[in-house]
Amino acid sequence: MKRITRALVVTVLAFGVSGCIRPPIELTPQTEQRLKEHPPIRFLLTFDDGPSASSFWNPSKQVLDALAHNPVQPGIKAVFFVQTRALRAGNSDIGRSVMHREQREGHILGFHTATNGHDNHRFLSPDVLEHSLVDGSADIAAISGAAPVLLRPPFWSYDRRTFAAYQKHGLHILLTDLSANDGKVWGFTASPRRRINLVRQLSEVRERIAANELPAVDGVIPVVVTFHDLNRYTARHTREYLQILLDAARETGLSTDVKPFYDDRLALERAAMARTVKNAGQPVHLPGLWDWLWDSDSH
Repeated sequence: MKRITRALVVTVLAFGVSGCIRPPIELTPQTEQRLKEHPPIRFLLTFDDGPSASSFWNPSKQVLDALAHNPVQPGIKAVFFVQTRALRAGNSDIGRSVMHREQREGHILGFHTATNGHDNHRFLSPDVLEHSLVDGSADIAAISGAAPVLLRPPFWSYDRRTFAAYQKHGLHILLTDLSANDGKVWGFTASPRRRINLVRQLSEVRERIAANELPAVDGVIPVVVTFHDLNRYTARHTREYLQILLDAARETGLSTDVKPFYDDRLALERAAMARTVKNAGQPVHLPGLWDWLWDSDSH
């Protein structure tokens, strides 16, 4: 009952959250001084729920085009957490062709779902979860040549049982630092307050960096960002989002690397692995309402 109540509350609040985003955390002289002791950040882009199976202006393809060709940093590589057995995603000829393109262009295919829908793994029986992990890993291996190592559970939701199942298959959970809150693919999909949303979240990340909570990898601090490549609004504004992230870093007092985004698959994988959840009981931080939703009954 508690879980259902929380889900209902989140559903209601989700419609109004864009109108009540808090202002950024103020940068204090003390925090500014501590930041000087840390390396610059680099944004680690991730996309959930794809690939799109649309034959009309396919948003996943448009995202790939924007990552490859943009005025900020051409050739950006990202992690795509895919739904391999969903009809509107990877379980289609178009979806599979998009995944092949993602692999060919140097992106990483991560596991999201291998059921017919966007199912919460915690609510699957052990047998169904096991079959989905086997199927999804095989689907991705057939395209990439190797089983996936990165996983993002739907709704960020996992517990000790599902965590153990992931480990059995060599899958590591990657959560996020920033969320564009763009997961809605039906109805109202615009993000009118996308800039202040990302600035606020990045100010929170800045405080964590100053507190030595985020690791450095290859001389930079990876900051994980989540978008959804099924969302046509996101696809149309991907290049704008790249600039917003750079602007948000400047506004919050964070220095970005000369290469502010990853453009090498191996470096991307090293950074992502360093940010994965190491054990089921590890305290984690999620943007917005998700911390509140899962704080007491997820892990």
